[in-house]
This record gives sequence, structure tokens and C-alpha cells, in this order.
Amino acid sequence: MPRLDLQTVTDPADDRLADYVSLTDVALRSKHEPAKGLYIAESSTVLERALRAGHRPRSVLLAPRWVPDLERMVASLPSGDGEPEAITVFVADEPVLEAITGFHVHRGALAAMHRPPLPAVADLLAGARRVAVLEDIVDHTNVGAAFRSAAALGVDAVLVTPRCADPLYRRSVRVSMGTVFQVPWTRIDPWPDGVATLREAGFVSAALALSDDAITLDELVADPPECLAMVLGAEGHGLKPTTVAACDLVVRIPMSGGVDSLNVAAAAAVAFWATRVG
Repeated sequence: MPRLDLQTVTDPADDRLADYVSLTDVALRSKHEPAKGLYIAESSTVLERALRAGHRPRSVLLAPRWVPDLERMVASLPSGDGEPEAITVFVADEPVLEAITGFHVHRGALAAMHRPPLPAVADLLAGARRVAVLEDIVDHTNVGAAFRSAAALGVDAVLVTPRCADPLYRRSVRVSMGTVFQVPWTRIDPWPDGVATLREAGFVSAALALSDDAITLDELVADPPECLAMVLGAEGHGLKPTTVAACDLVVRIPMSGGVDSLNVAAAAAVAFWATRVG
């Protein structure tokens, strides 16, 4: 198992902490993380799920009271071959943590994690029966919530389009409760040309949208395809017309009370539950 290299930090301006500085600056994080091949795991629960998924930490930043929790997590990991890898752990008191990150770190730990390489779309589709496609969803909270529903309701894989928010952004990871490490995912590019890739892999693509020729979710469930890809669109505008036209089916969720649509994360949960296998 890895060993912990504990290093006490007292100066928020310590150069070793560059990965954690100004985490509330969205523009900085969106450029900084992909450029270095990193993402930030926030909270001990998320960190534990990342470690169990085989993700490698570049470093961990936490308060002294959380060190025993980290020691427990590391002790439960399988032992690898050769010399155990050292995990750099920066330990700082709460005021120093807040000065470093720009917010109160009350969820146990932060970790700068190495991003794993994304799998090929074909590899992700092989053996899958239920797939979700997230088209241009820019709200990180909705992306994280969709992943949590996918993990809970039996979706085998998630594909995200080129303009979709990063599932490994700190807020997405946190809202998903770390399930972004549990559900296999990758980017599908180009899009919507990627619908043809889904079709070639044996998937029926269902666009969740309001359309005159849409069938209800109940009708889809009454005669479900063996392999189904559910395509969900961005907040507000929904799916692009070109995407709706490219898909095999258009599906709507029946509603009442004068409501015509749901938040995309809520719609995803309803669709995933209704179309679950077994």
C-alpha cells in the first residue's frame, strides 16, 4: 500500500501549494486543471472513492484531525508490486487551509488527483446496454447530479459532448458524491455526428425533448430496445435541433400541472429509473 509523506504547512503562500490556491476562481481552475492533468477531489468520501477507483493523488491537503481517516483509506488499498508509492500530504490548521483555498474546508480533505486517460467510445459501448449522453450541459451541479443518478439507476456509461462541463471539475465531483469515478465515461467527438457511432454499436438513440412526433416515456418503456442511449440537453434550450433530427426517437416525460419540462438532472433521474434493466 502507499505510504504517507506528512508535511506540515504554516504559510499559505508556500509554493508547494500551487494546485490548491484560489479554488473559487472558476476561470483559473478551468485552465489550470486540464493543463496539468489534474482534478480536485473534495471531501474524505470523494477522495476514498477516487482511491478505490485506482486514481493516483499528486498530493493531499487536510487538517490534522483528518490524518487518521486518510491513514485508514490508504491501509485498505491493495498492495502493489515493488516499492510503495509515497503520497505527499500537506497538513495545515483550519485558518491556513482557508487562506490557501479561499473557502472554509469543512469536508475533511482536498486532493490534487492525476486525471486518468479517457477510454475510447467504442470500448465504453462494448457490453453496455444503457448509456447516457450529456449534450452541452454547462452547469457542473447538473453534470454531477446526472452522474449520481446514472450510478444509482444502472446506467452503464456516460458520454459527454465536447462543450459539456467537465465531470471532474470540483463541484461536479462533489455533487456526484464521487460517482464520477464509478460510472465509466468519456467524451464523444464530433457531435452530433456521434449518433452514427452509437447506431453502429447497436444502440437506439432517444432524444429527450419536446416535439410533435415525440413518444412518451411510457411508450418507450413498454417496448424497450436492447441497447438504449438517452440523450439529454443543456439547461434552458435543451437539445440542438440537429441532435434531435439525428436521433432515432424523440421521447418526452408525461407531465401535469401545467409544467412542460423538468430540470435536466431531474429528467435524467426519471428516464434512467424508467428504462433501467432488470
